[in-house]
Amino acid sequence: MSVPIEMYEFANEAFYLAFETKDLNAMSHIWCEQGDPVCLHPGWPTLIGREAILESWRGILTNPHQSQVSFFDARVSLINDESAAVVCYEKTDDQIMVATNVFRAEGGRPRMYIHQAGFCAHPPHQA
Repeated sequence: MSVPIEMYEFANEAFYLAFETKDLNAMSHIWCEQGDPVCLHPGWPTLIGREAILESWRGILTNPHQSQVSFFDARVSLINDESAAVVCYEKTDDQIMVATNVFRAEGGRPRMYIHQAGFCAHPPHQA
C-alpha cells in the first residue's frame, strides 16, 4: 500500500516538533522499531539501532544548553511505495545545517529510518 507524500511531510514535521519541544516520548514514536535505523548527529559517531539512537536523543533533549532547532525548505523525494527521503535545513541559534531524513512505512505510517545532519557551508537564504 502506497503512503501519500503528505504523510512523509507530516512525519518530518512531527520529528522537528518533538526536537523543538524536547519530547522524548514523541521522538520514540517517530523512530522505526524494526530493522537497524541509523542516526548521524553532527560530529558524532554513527549510531545504529533504536536503543542507541533513543539514548542519544535522551541526552540531547534533556540537555538544558541544547539550542532550539527549527527546520525549513523541506523537500520530499519518494524512494518507492513505502519510503521517502526528506531533505531540509535545520536552524539553531547560531548556525544552519542540512539534514536528510529517510522514512519508511511501518504499521501503515512513515517512521524515521535514517537521520543525518551536518554543517552547511553555504546555507540558503530563508524567506
